[in-house]
Amino acid sequence: MSRNLTRRALPRAIAVTAATATAAAILFAAPAHAVGNGQTTPTSPMHAFEPTLVARATLSADFLAEGPASGALASAANGRQGPWDGQVIPGFSAVIENGDGTFWAQPDNGFGAKGNSADFLLRNYLVRPAWQTAEGGDGSIEALRFISYNDRDGILDFPIVNDATEERLLTGADFDIESVVRAKDGSFWVGEEFGPFLLHFGADGTLLEKPYSLDGAKSPQNPYLEPGETPRVRASRGFEALAASKNGRYLYPIVEGSYADDADLRRREIHEFDTKRGAYTGRTWSYQTDQEANVIGDAFTVKNNVLLVVERDDFEGEQSVTKRVYQVDLTRTDADGRLEKTLVLDALRIANPNGIGAGDGYGTGEVFSLPVQSFETIVQLKDGRLLIGNDNNYPGNDARVPGTPDDTEFAVIDLDRTKIEPEQVTVIGHRGASGYRPEHTLAAYEQAIVQCADYIEPDVVSTKDGVLVARHENEISGTTNVAARPEFADRKATKTIDGAKVTGWFTEDFTLAELRTLRAKERLPQTRPANTAFDGLYLVPTLDEVIDLARHSISCDGRQVGVYPETKHPSYFDSIGLSLEEPLVAALQANGVDDADAPVIVQSFEVSNLRELDGMTEVRLAQLISNSGRPYDFTLAGDARRYSDLVTPSGLAEIAGYADGIGAEKSVLIPRTPAGGLTAPTPVIADAHAAGLEVHGWTFRLENQFLPVEFRSSSDPIAPGDLAGEIAVYLAAGMDGVFSDQPDVAVTVAG
Repeated sequence: MSRNLTRRALPRAIAVTAATATAAAILFAAPAHAVGNGQTTPTSPMHAFEPTLVARATLSADFLAEGPASGALASAANGRQGPWDGQVIPGFSAVIENGDGTFWAQPDNGFGAKGNSADFLLRNYLVRPAWQTAEGGDGSIEALRFISYNDRDGILDFPIVNDATEERLLTGADFDIESVVRAKDGSFWVGEEFGPFLLHFGADGTLLEKPYSLDGAKSPQNPYLEPGETPRVRASRGFEALAASKNGRYLYPIVEGSYADDADLRRREIHEFDTKRGAYTGRTWSYQTDQEANVIGDAFTVKNNVLLVVERDDFEGEQSVTKRVYQVDLTRTDADGRLEKTLVLDALRIANPNGIGAGDGYGTGEVFSLPVQSFETIVQLKDGRLLIGNDNNYPGNDARVPGTPDDTEFAVIDLDRTKIEPEQVTVIGHRGASGYRPEHTLAAYEQAIVQCADYIEPDVVSTKDGVLVARHENEISGTTNVAARPEFADRKATKTIDGAKVTGWFTEDFTLAELRTLRAKERLPQTRPANTAFDGLYLVPTLDEVIDLARHSISCDGRQVGVYPETKHPSYFDSIGLSLEEPLVAALQANGVDDADAPVIVQSFEVSNLRELDGMTEVRLAQLISNSGRPYDFTLAGDARRYSDLVTPSGLAEIAGYADGIGAEKSVLIPRTPAGGLTAPTPVIADAHAAGLEVHGWTFRLENQFLPVEFRSSSDPIAPGDLAGEIAVYLAAGMDGVFSDQPDVAVTVAG
């Protein structure tokens, strides 16, 4: 297949004013002139939606509602110890808009488990926010009154905590209520997790019917679980989310986590329940999360068959990776039968031009985020704006201010339409935003997206069972905790990789399941000590997960985020029967990004595998160029040419026959003097452009030790220097794109 030698611009527009104050996300893009797969022509403006915080209100974490003491057995945290003299409100897991400025807001079961929540009364609170907006407002939430969920009519046929009382008030030891919708008659349908059950309460909170069970799916806390019966629903992974059809007849409860017997740990099942018949219809849909550990936090119907779904991880504060709202259409599935999902809101990237909530802790600056562990509320308000909120798991969560329990928050997000003129410089998050999070983790990739990277870059290696994963090298002792795992001590080996002996632990000696038991760590702890705070948190992601994250993300210029995978040691992997090319192309095809207009560039230091890929896929290819040595496949073939030969005019013309660009080590483009300063540019950029090739340079890093002397801030090797100044010199020389560990700095120059 011959390559299109017309130089392809990779446009972007970066709305950034400072490296430390990344601009607002621009989501839910609607391109003016679609080219394919959501891309636009290089000169076409984007019309996109910019999520903006317009109102916020909070309820103090320490607020106590009237009632008996609660929390006698709650775990102490953040300087708080129960019991508390009243009823704690541990955040709101579900909210209903009333249209008069008030909301019904429902907490969950209290303190997280049957065993510690018997003194927590299940309620639904009527609340009124006094919104803080650009015009002012005190930003408080007032609890006006509540209804108490109860079984005073004796519907239940299993013991409850308040069995012997007349009111039979329900507690967190009886049910774990997580979601709620209101029926046309004013009654409430509640999704809960111990069953999981659907519960139907009257407008006054009285249970109207026996709980509706989900056939064949019980949790470990289900009161009807038979001795020896294996629970299929995992503990605390029941109906966290519940939506209703617009006419109220059908309910759509979503199982929060994967089933215990499901081979696909990313699958979440949506059910349909007919309230008229009082029975499940048997219709189900499969929703795929971004990663295995993610859960479904809430759902809301915006029109028939179209739902907003909250997907979140279990991290909080700066550890957060996924706090997102996706839209799904129950009538649209992909080739594998999974619902197609579209990003509506990344709650870690919301514009806050009016400084609403400023000073309230992490994530309340110029870019607002909701980095709480339990992002569990999404409501589309009658005016079209979105309300998001949290369950604060009192007293345990402290996402905003470490050591202080999180308040309960409501935030109102407006999706303003805006126009953006694209730019021409491409910013690639090198192994993600690896200057801020351990490299090749979904946390690093998400951070790069938040910082306005156009592409995220996974290095690709194979597991023993042929699954491609993202690691800098196949030897993983420097990037995971494998060396501390005694059960894998016998896997340590010495191998020859590309002609060099390497000792350690290698991905090809582990199945994916075994790799999943490891956790990532910072590769450069002496250079980036702050990143070690994230050691031990994150999984090794698969290539499929990285592509999936990218294709469901929107860059700051309103386009689908691209993925820029590098095949590592392809000849070596071929030699052990674990070819990288076929599963790589299969992953692109499975994610619908295997065409010429897809935001994908595949790169390699070797040549033969790029030529092979040229015949297998239409996506862009890039030949990597080092400042020394030669491609290892040349060594194996007895080809004496070196990388320096590939960047001659004839070498670049040859590259243009199978690739669309080069990724050059930056000294190939502008060498350094013996003293470490920059010299004049080489002819490589101009010659590459003449051959019809894009030029992306690597790797641009913030620390002094990586910078030319004229851009260093001091003699301290790990202190930050003038990275923006260095990048500007390369862009002035004509470089088209930049690989950077700090995308937020790169975009200040690229824009």
